[in-house]
Amino acid sequence: MQVNKEEFKQKVTDALKRLRKYQQPNHVKAAIQIINSFGPFVALWVLSYFLWDVSKWAVVGLSVLNAFFLVRIFIIQHDCGHQNFVKSQFWRNFIGSVCSLFSFIPYRYWAASHHFHHNNNGRLEVRDIGDIETLTVEEYSKLTVGGKIKYRIFRSIPVMFVIGPLYYILIHNRLPLIFLPEFRKERKGLLISNLLLIGLIVTLCLLLEWEKVLMVQFFVLLFFGMVAIWFFYVQHQHEHGYKHWKDKWEFMMAAIKGSTYYKLPKLMNWLTGNIAIHHIHHLNPAIPNYHLEACAKEVPFFHKFATQVTFFQSLKFAMHKLWDEKTERMITFKEYKQIQKTRMAA
Repeated sequence: MQVNKEEFKQKVTDALKRLRKYQQPNHVKAAIQIINSFGPFVALWVLSYFLWDVSKWAVVGLSVLNAFFLVRIFIIQHDCGHQNFVKSQFWRNFIGSVCSLFSFIPYRYWAASHHFHHNNNGRLEVRDIGDIETLTVEEYSKLTVGGKIKYRIFRSIPVMFVIGPLYYILIHNRLPLIFLPEFRKERKGLLISNLLLIGLIVTLCLLLEWEKVLMVQFFVLLFFGMVAIWFFYVQHQHEHGYKHWKDKWEFMMAAIKGSTYYKLPKLMNWLTGNIAIHHIHHLNPAIPNYHLEACAKEVPFFHKFATQVTFFQSLKFAMHKLWDEKTERMITFKEYKQIQKTRMAA
């Protein structure tokens, strides 16, 4: 959709004013979310542990469901990282750190990278920090044959949505891979997070049957990672997204045009902490997740500026592989071949 920039900026300003009241944390809603996220997760985890010897397929099924409660736990962690879940900084950091022991994603280090993502979403210079690496058509065309094969493997569905999530949770988030100066102070927290996780897993393995502990946790983390990566992918890899170099990049356009409004059933929104209302989240990350649904109702006029997509429409996003700067859209490898043929014929 073509966007009139003056109208867009006016609508953004209007929306920001109307949504500011939702920045205020609600401790009752926060407490309820903690209870109805951690409670079912622990119950399903324990049930899976005792069912392991009875039916491993039942455990796999329960793990799929439990992955969504882990998503809810992670969204609490995510909000604490945005400094918005509760008023107290101490309790935000405490709650966020506890959540990280469940999600296996380090609280402070990840929050710093996610904050960087919000401030630079859609900037092509730093697309490898807090984002899914995406090459432009021009960059891909300059790769060697080996480089193109490597990129195709990386962007393949099995790697992107099965192997990738496991790597991201179990390996990527264990290592200090961001070398910008502002991330040096977060390395100590990352080390502490890793030690606490090791201590927790070792303790559980000593107290319980270690094979069951590892397998139950493995399946929960696998499906959690798949759901989390899929949502992040849909939110920022949609066809008519927003990706520019710094000289043309605009924060407001990146926040709204570069994020989707994932139109999902109410139950699915509840299970995923309303993160599907991503355009509003990027517009104002100071708003807790439990207020996002109310925000969406508050500014219905604003949704037309974001890409609204249903679940079935989002499935085709899995085929998006490259960013075409000329048409400003994500394209498939098939479309890339057509572009190259057109160039050769010209």
